[in-house]
Amino acid sequence: MGGRCFLNLLPCSTTPCKDSVGVGIGTPGSSSCRHSVHHHRARARGPRRNAAARVSCSAAAAQAPPSQSTIKVVIVGATKEMGRAAIAAVSRARGMELAGAIDTQCIGMDAGELSGMEEALEIPVLNDLTMVLGSIAQTRATGVVVDFSEPSSVYDNVKQAAAFGLSSVVYVPKIEMDTVTELSAFCDKASMGCLVAPTLSIGSVLLQQAAIQASFHYNNVEIVESRPNPSDLPSPDAIQIANNISDLGQIYNRQDMDSDNPARGQVLGEDGVRVHSMVLPGLASSTSVVLSGPGEVYTLKHDVTDIQSLMPGLILAIRKVIRLKISANDKADPRPKNAMQSFEKNGSMHKMTLLIEV
Repeated sequence: MGGRCFLNLLPCSTTPCKDSVGVGIGTPGSSSCRHSVHHHRARARGPRRNAAARVSCSAAAAQAPPSQSTIKVVIVGATKEMGRAAIAAVSRARGMELAGAIDTQCIGMDAGELSGMEEALEIPVLNDLTMVLGSIAQTRATGVVVDFSEPSSVYDNVKQAAAFGLSSVVYVPKIEMDTVTELSAFCDKASMGCLVAPTLSIGSVLLQQAAIQASFHYNNVEIVESRPNPSDLPSPDAIQIANNISDLGQIYNRQDMDSDNPARGQVLGEDGVRVHSMVLPGLASSTSVVLSGPGEVYTLKHDVTDIQSLMPGLILAIRKVIRLKISANDKADPRPKNAMQSFEKNGSMHKMTLLIEV
């Protein structure tokens, strides 16, 4: 049975199944992530309609993980901000156990102390991934390697994990598409799944899905973002949104196609999507998609005030990646199985598994 590489939270080719996952937006435990939708009409405001949103995850033909074992998780890049937050989140998650913390810094330091937890975890930071993987393999436990390292290290880390029978979740925002392509080819031959995530924010995924749906109904769209520091602008989130709503047969902002005026923002792609980036120290990381049509403006907005907002998405990714496998039907029928997969043929490198169903 071959392996399966889930690229950017979307399988390369798969027969999808849906596993419902409840997510409470704005509930305790997710207060650091705000997700809002504003819809302004120029005239009379229509009656409100209540709609319960359900978040589901599209996956390959799934096999249930062994119920008798806890998922053993290894964090690579443990001393980074994401790594420290992940150590605490995994340690507190039901059915998971931190089995290793890998980094080139803080060698020997207890992972619990590193992450700011009150109690030590008795797991030292090590610089030997192979040794930790070998220890997990001997126990025959279900394991996942979570990689926050560097783009140059991702491919080798995933290969090592697969060699010891562990799946991988990769969250390295600057990863090159060539590396993703190599991972795809490798995972087609390997026995373990791999999930490469452009974002771990559930709110960000919901925003992008809503933007895709709205883009079919509005001719004007601009992305406005704010960040506390000037690195990587436009942000990966803004680029991802622009990619996802491009190549859908829609040309935006036809009345103002000027790309020479810097005050009008940067045009991404050939479909007229503009991005405006604002940088001010102290600002929350915020992304807005503003769409308009005759007599109305539709605004989607997502704010992130703390890295903890990414932890629910990380835990979800760990639970999903151990259930991925490829089937003979997947290889025999390479046609897209759902609408999101068809975007791959249109050149969009960012895709998502989390879907909104209203």
